[in-house]
Amino acid sequence: MLQEHLFATSVESDEPCQICPRFEKTFELLGKKWNGLIISVLCENDQLRFKDLAKSITKCSDRVLVERLKELENEEIVTRVSSCEGHQVTYSLTEKGRALMPVMDAVHDWADQWEPVAS
Repeated sequence: MLQEHLFATSVESDEPCQICPRFEKTFELLGKKWNGLIISVLCENDQLRFKDLAKSITKCSDRVLVERLKELENEEIVTRVSSCEGHQVTYSLTEKGRALMPVMDAVHDWADQWEPVAS
């Protein structure tokens, strides 16, 4: 599958290596601290309230979690829904976000095979 996509120009040429801009943008987004975990948690749950997301990602401060959720919402990966009264807000994956589920599964599989168990 990797051969089907142009990720970068050849490093064997004298010209500077250039990474595909879409590939680079995707990795910047998914590789940003907490974004992958947020997406992973939402893959496992249809929708979650902020407090439940925060409980699932305990090392992330509420301020940073809000920032990351806004960023993922702006990228149309996460949707934020307020109740009629506005007292309850839930987050869920959009169609674009759900399309990342196989990617997240592959990352989990890779981690299970190659990363040592944390002690």
